[in-house]
Amino acid sequence: MAIIRSKIGIIGAGISGIAAAKQLAKYEPVVFEATNCIGGVWKHCSYKSTKLQTPRCDYEFSDFPWSQRDNMSFPTYEEILEYLYSYAQHFDVLKFVKFNSKVVEIKFVGDREMNYFGGKINGEFGCLLNGNPVWEVAVQTNDQSETLQWYAFEFLVMCTGKYGDIPNMPNFPQKKGPEMFKGKVLHTLDYSKLDQEESTELLKGKKVVVVGYKKSAIDVAVECAEANQGPEGQACTMVVRTLHWTVPHYSIWGLPFYLFYSTRSSQFLHSRPNQGLIRTLLCQMLSPLRRGASKLIESYLLWKLPLEKYGLKPEHPFEEDYASCQMAILPENFFTEADKGKILFKRTLSKWWFWEGGIEFEDNTKLEADVVILATGFDGKKKLRDILPDPFRSLLEFPSGMIPLYRGTVHPLIPNMAFVGYLESVSNLHSAEIRCIWLSRLVDDLFKLPPVEKMLEQVTQEMEIMKRTTRFYKRNCISTFSINHSDEICEEMGWQSWRKKNWLAEAFSPYNSQDYARGK
Repeated sequence: MAIIRSKIGIIGAGISGIAAAKQLAKYEPVVFEATNCIGGVWKHCSYKSTKLQTPRCDYEFSDFPWSQRDNMSFPTYEEILEYLYSYAQHFDVLKFVKFNSKVVEIKFVGDREMNYFGGKINGEFGCLLNGNPVWEVAVQTNDQSETLQWYAFEFLVMCTGKYGDIPNMPNFPQKKGPEMFKGKVLHTLDYSKLDQEESTELLKGKKVVVVGYKKSAIDVAVECAEANQGPEGQACTMVVRTLHWTVPHYSIWGLPFYLFYSTRSSQFLHSRPNQGLIRTLLCQMLSPLRRGASKLIESYLLWKLPLEKYGLKPEHPFEEDYASCQMAILPENFFTEADKGKILFKRTLSKWWFWEGGIEFEDNTKLEADVVILATGFDGKKKLRDILPDPFRSLLEFPSGMIPLYRGTVHPLIPNMAFVGYLESVSNLHSAEIRCIWLSRLVDDLFKLPPVEKMLEQVTQEMEIMKRTTRFYKRNCISTFSINHSDEICEEMGWQSWRKKNWLAEAFSPYNSQDYARGK
């Protein structure tokens, strides 16, 4: 079968893939989507109760506002999918997408005599668009077919995402895994594929154990409680190992949440890359203010929510969860159901495993269960490792466990490839869009990348800041210096970095995608 050649390939048609396709539309990219629809995790990993974790106004494309835009509502996953489809149709992006096209293999076909592993070719990073294919991609269009269609691209954009597709499964001792359990075990990925009738049937009247305490676990626990109303209903037990701060809404003691972290003045309290000696000393001097903001938020949450009553008060400061993009918005009725006895909590630091009637802990205590739902997250790196060829897959992460991406987009040692959607911030949609704009201008040769050594130095600085800010740094989250991060991207593209109309707004109003709608 002949190889189909094109300039740009994009793998994945979630938020990041659609954003990349829109910004690179002039090259008529080929977008491979393994399923029959766009949307990524919003389509394939959402439950009936799933909502966005940030207000609507913080999750929109700079050139396509929500039709009904307000600052405090949290759209459902159905609304987000509708918004994404409207965006794709408005900018005629769907014509680039090949649905039911699963990428199963990638080959590097660049000139191996050139110094790719130093990241330089003729003095530049990669070769960008010079007419020579660098990557070949094998695509399977039918699950039952062994026939593959090969494509060749000069540039490849990876948008497979950090979540969904591959569940992160716990390891169990021999003969103590799910096979020992007489009930049903499923991951939240499997649960998300059930419709409302199926999920209700699974949960109603059952002793359900949910392992985890992040957003997915909380949403499933609420759905379990709602399915078990009345005296005959069973309680859902959450097995909680690592606590995280939860937030009921975006107002703290009557103040809008953005004042604490999402304005330029608030981010001035946090370390950032390339800040210099004076800025470093100033950050140290102002550290009491930073800790005070975290304590103020914690005091409100402890007053507003019965965290101490249920043993759910984290030991680490609130700012560590914010700095790792793990701040979860609680469903309104979460603690209402807990007060009714429909949601119970089992705190443990010990290992656990299955027995025939449920799960067992190292202290020999047991939980009886009919259904165990594992809200244990996803392995996004495995998705990349499974399709990237050697030796590139070995370059995916530093010893720190983080993916080293310059501007959150290109790996300094992997040529002609970009990664969109792997660096998290306050709004992942904004992060994806501004990086796709940056990428399109890079491909257009409107600016040059620094030498590989400089890119690695920048990435290392960002990683060190993440490690100093939170113990959960491996999530690659830049929320505490996201505005500065966008500043540097703007400056590299030749845009003005300060985007507000006056200094007062610049200091105290929140930044969002609309601030970047005006280009330069």
